[in-house]
Amino acid sequence: MVKLSPSVLTADFLTLKDMLKKFENSGVDMLHLDVMDGIFVPNISFGVPVIKSVKAHTSIPIDVHLMIDRPHRYIKEFAEVADWLGFHYEAGSDVAQTLKEIRKLGCKSCLTIKPKTTAEEIFEFLPLCDMVLVMSVEPGFGGQKFMPESLDKVRKIKAEAKRQGIELEIQIDGGINAETAPLAVEAGVTVLVAGSYVFSAEDVEKTVREIKAL
Repeated sequence: MVKLSPSVLTADFLTLKDMLKKFENSGVDMLHLDVMDGIFVPNISFGVPVIKSVKAHTSIPIDVHLMIDRPHRYIKEFAEVADWLGFHYEAGSDVAQTLKEIRKLGCKSCLTIKPKTTAEEIFEFLPLCDMVLVMSVEPGFGGQKFMPESLDKVRKIKAEAKRQGIELEIQIDGGINAETAPLAVEAGVTVLVAGSYVFSAEDVEKTVREIKAL
């Protein structure tokens, strides 16, 4: 079964509590929260207090995606409110040490790569990852068009993980909808991040079940 991690970035925060109940009823696997600092990406979102508030109102595991400069500086704080904690390979931290720290603090580790980063650049870090997130849009803003070339990276990461004998989740984020989700799953994605496609659906629970049925 494909896992789904709806992205809260596109949510109406005044109605998010009700949406969380719908997600729980429909079997959502994770809740994706994008943390942006206006430096690593040209946008600002939210931080630990907002995530803590969301976590207090749901039993769904929290999937935190740090889009921030030198994320190692904040790993401890975010580990307190996350179940899955990921950061960008390109963000200026010691990648291996930061992945180890995330696991040491009791979270599952995720390493994220931007569209221009090759799959091969992160092969050495796969043993320290519980999940790899392949961005299929440029990070920082929702509503962008899916980049099909990202699927080649998914295939390469899946093949390399198999070669190394590693079991990990492969997540994709950006432009996921009814047309692109099947392509991603076919390439080897196990966790789909979907934002506006889920939050703007007329029947959210039906949409979630349809995506997970892939």
